[in-house]
Amino acid sequence: MPTRNAEATWEGGLREGKGSYKAESGSVAGSYSFARFEDAGGSNPEELLAAAHASCFSMALSAQIEKAGATPQRVTTQAACTIEKVGPGFKITTMELRTRARVPGLDDAKFQELAQAAKTGCPVSQALTGLDVKLDAALE
Repeated sequence: MPTRNAEATWEGGLREGKGSYKAESGSVAGSYSFARFEDAGGSNPEELLAAAHASCFSMALSAQIEKAGATPQRVTTQAACTIEKVGPGFKITTMELRTRARVPGLDDAKFQELAQAAKTGCPVSQALTGLDVKLDAALE
């Protein structure tokens, strides 16, 4: 299995410094700053984590649906990663996944079962063990 790589550089002190990151594929790159803790615009590690989780979960749910004998037409997942001040530092406290899927012939009870299995089995979910991951899943 492959190992994926990324690189980040931080220049300067915490509040006045600036950072940049890039993935080896070249398709993901950006800059970030202390403003990530102040609800300001710009990229930040939390949105990257949210994008990774949304992407991985959508694929995991699609796989669960196929294993159950159905064919997903579309799975869309939004992820919201929350970072909060906890004690003297900051901590990512929750990830909220909101997924909507179009799967002809699949009933909601089975879909909910498959969504929970995807939440548990998704590699990014597994990497985030200990984080409060909430799931809102519905068929379209």
